[in-house]
Amino acid sequence: MILSHLPKLVQALPLDDAVRIEPRDGVPVFRATPRVQGRIEDLLEKQTEMALDASEERELLAYEELDELLSLVNRLVRNSMAPDGSGETLARTA
Repeated sequence: MILSHLPKLVQALPLDDAVRIEPRDGVPVFRATPRVQGRIEDLLEKQTEMALDASEERELLAYEELDELLSLVNRLVRNSMAPDGSGETLARTA
């Protein structure tokens, strides 16, 4: 389950200014900040030119896990705010 990775993810990422909340159609959307998005782009670009070192590989993996976590949170928020009340529960999405 993705939530089991959360403690490791929190330790691996510099969380200051890592996530922002944007309202979209009245629903809060959790996204990586421009700083984090830029770092991901830098790592991906470097990866196309040469091999990343071990710490960069771990950092990129942590960002991938952050993306999965934010996707899950956004799905849960969106589903919980469904006007017909048919939102999925955490148990169904895990």
